[in-house]
Amino acid sequence: MVKKILFILLLTITQIGFSQEKSIDVLSASPNPFTNSTKISFTSTTNSEIYFTVKNVLGKTVFRKNIKTNKGKNNISFYKNDLPSGMYIYSIQDKKKVISKRLVIK
Repeated sequence: MVKKILFILLLTITQIGFSQEKSIDVLSASPNPFTNSTKISFTSTTNSEIYFTVKNVLGKTVFRKNIKTNKGKNNISFYKNDLPSGMYIYSIQDKKKVISKRLVIK
């Protein structure tokens, strides 16, 4: 009986230790590459505040914005403004996770 209880306790602790709740997921930009603007889409599991950041290939932050998200699918419109053509890295960051992907401006 004691072994059974210890085994169940071990399984419970192991499951808690390895379960990682995703707070943001499925990040994409459309269209990509783009000329003037693109729509960044992602899914959030909670209402929260995130940081949307765009960096050039040298790692310099060229755009940063705090955004309040809603549970479910979210969209951010990103405009080229005065950024030159080239490849950039865009990322979404909340308290638990950072997701980054490439973005190309024609």
